[in-house]
Amino acid sequence: MPDYRAHFDFDIRFANGGALSGTGFRLDLPSPDLAQDDIARLLVTHLGLALVDEVALRGLRVVSEPHRGSRGVDTSTGLGAGDAGSRTRIVDLSHPIRAGLVTYPGLPAPTIASHLTREDSRAKYAPGTEFAMDVITMIGNTGTYLDSPFHRYADGPDLAGLELSSLVGLRAEVFHLDDAWDQSRRGIRPEILADRDVRGAAVLLHTGWDAWFGRPEYGSGAPFLTGEGAEWLIENGAVLVGIDSLNIDDTESGGERPAHTLLLAAGVHVVEHLTNLGAVPPRGARFTAAPPAVEGFGTFPVRAFAEIPA
Repeated sequence: MPDYRAHFDFDIRFANGGALSGTGFRLDLPSPDLAQDDIARLLVTHLGLALVDEVALRGLRVVSEPHRGSRGVDTSTGLGAGDAGSRTRIVDLSHPIRAGLVTYPGLPAPTIASHLTREDSRAKYAPGTEFAMDVITMIGNTGTYLDSPFHRYADGPDLAGLELSSLVGLRAEVFHLDDAWDQSRRGIRPEILADRDVRGAAVLLHTGWDAWFGRPEYGSGAPFLTGEGAEWLIENGAVLVGIDSLNIDDTESGGERPAHTLLLAAGVHVVEHLTNLGAVPPRGARFTAAPPAVEGFGTFPVRAFAEIPA
């Protein structure tokens, strides 16, 4: 079932004086056939306003468009999907790893070689039985991967020291920001995150930059999380932050890495190079990104995925 959003300008008057106006506003809708008064009430709920006396909508249009997570609109159950029970849909959020893949410019690409070919294995096993055993050589920062605190801090927990409860089945808050930034303002600031309850959640930042993955364009001009944005997420209880971009930090501002520094110091996991976040609703999904339990290692690829109620 498609999502719908309302596009409009608005004027709001308050019962105790004052007014508020907006142009080019967009609001998620639970269905395409809401009356204008119902949309006005949704607007008030989304903005968290009190003592509203009158709401006037101008130039109202309802269009088929993916939801962005407006408050007061339930997107967690498919908007009327009924008694779907415990059925879930799985969305893969990981880039496949292959020999020669360039994930991050300047880091080595993985190599894959045979340790035991199927042909050679036939001499070792019973007739009709064969196996392939392969060796992969790669840096931990390959494909879609998770950073543990050990990646940044020598005394931080390594991959083997992470609690599975902080990696599996997390409530996902997805921020669809693919149409909310440009080259002059690449940083994701706390203001754009502040309308959500992120406590205990995996915060997934959908920028759309994954469209360039594996191409030279991926390596420059990428969106990132600002240090202030990282501080806000920590203060508000996020347990994991993921992004579909080159890095959680701005790699073009010198050697500082404030988002990594702050998040990993606070024990907040970081997942970079996600993909397909546009297929995950703003709320209602569960997120998993568990690496192997490698001791003395800080970063490793994950098979990240979202579970969405059917």
